[in-house]
Amino acid sequence: MGLTAAHFLKDLGFRVITSCRKETDLLKLKEQGFEAVLLDLDNSESIKNASQEIKEITQGKLYGLFNNAGFGVYGPLQEISREQLERQFSTNVFGLHELTNYLLPLMLAQGEGRIVQTSSVMGFIATPGRGAYAASKYAVEALSDALRLELHNTGIKISLIEPGPITTSFSENVNQVNENNHVKNPGIAAKFSLAPDDVMPYLKHAFTHKKPKIRYRITMVSKSMWYAKRLLPSCWLDKILLIK
Repeated sequence: MGLTAAHFLKDLGFRVITSCRKETDLLKLKEQGFEAVLLDLDNSESIKNASQEIKEITQGKLYGLFNNAGFGVYGPLQEISREQLERQFSTNVFGLHELTNYLLPLMLAQGEGRIVQTSSVMGFIATPGRGAYAASKYAVEALSDALRLELHNTGIKISLIEPGPITTSFSENVNQVNENNHVKNPGIAAKFSLAPDDVMPYLKHAFTHKKPKIRYRITMVSKSMWYAKRLLPSCWLDKILLIK
């Protein structure tokens, strides 16, 4: 979804600076015409260096930040170690927070900006086997809500993307705690999956509209689960979430 977004925003006329963890991917991005920096959200030194490089590239002027990096650690919570949980939060939460804090002053200096965070349907619904990932996305939601309130009079807008099932390589790259018993997506998820391109109109709205939404729920799964959580008793919702 990140690469699709990079091409989409560039086609809209934005100057897009991409990031990735590997040198090989950096070369691929540059071959596609992007400005690119190495960035590993698990490493504070990498975040600091990338932020400094971005400041130099942009000459200290930055309009938007799309925090889209993330991965999932899947498995029953009783099988997930502290180290695995820390690694889940290191990328999805701590790195996101640290990068935002480095780049936020560039937006504050010009009195406007957009920060768009990729959350998940797991940012408000937790299911068996996805507790670690859901906890990290719940944290992203909380950080975004607090930051939005703290910046309410600065001209900087915060939005959350809550996609639901999108057809990407995310599921293939999930870190499965138990290799003999993989956590699999429910069949209904595949029926309502959308393509990365389907997210782009919402991303455009978040970055360009005068009044961007606080939350963008993309798929039918994300929308229906949001209403289900608000309207149904928790015991009823549990029964739905236990359906395989």
